[in-house]
Amino acid sequence: MFAHRLPSGAELRPLEPWQGPEFAEHLDRAREHIRPWVGPSFVTTGVEAATATLTRYATSTAADGARIYGIWSEGALVGGVMFVAFDAARGSAELGCWLEPAAQGRGLVSEACRALVRWAFETRGIRRIEWRCRAANARSGAVAQRLGMTLEGTLRQSWPIDGVFDDTQIWALLATEWRTPGT
Repeated sequence: MFAHRLPSGAELRPLEPWQGPEFAEHLDRAREHIRPWVGPSFVTTGVEAATATLTRYATSTAADGARIYGIWSEGALVGGVMFVAFDAARGSAELGCWLEPAAQGRGLVSEACRALVRWAFETRGIRRIEWRCRAANARSGAVAQRLGMTLEGTLRQSWPIDGVFDDTQIWALLATEWRTPGT
């Protein structure tokens, strides 16, 4: 079983379909907090829908595409990070994240994202990683900044939320800009 220990002591592990019940319980704790910031297909209700989400990612991972990882702190699933898109042939990926309220403010998402960025650049040869978030999501933009990303632009009125459209920020980091900690 793959597990990557984060500097905080939390663990980063793949989220797989067999973990649907645990993922569903986690989403029950996180749903209302993350609903404004993630796509509606991610914020599922119930074990069957949670398992279906994890199955979509497992199928994509098997095809060397999008993949999803959970963050466990003190034995509990508290959030995660994912490659929303992963295209090794084009050398590009899109990174995303979510976290339940009780786990905020501890650097878990930044630590987990650094692990994925390092793997994508240093192991897989990805040359560009994007980060897309609602312009109103200051916490998400702050993670992109901590990763060393550059705000490349804003897509106006492109994020549908509750019948209106918000702006989407596009951040990116190139492999040539990436510096692992301590270098």
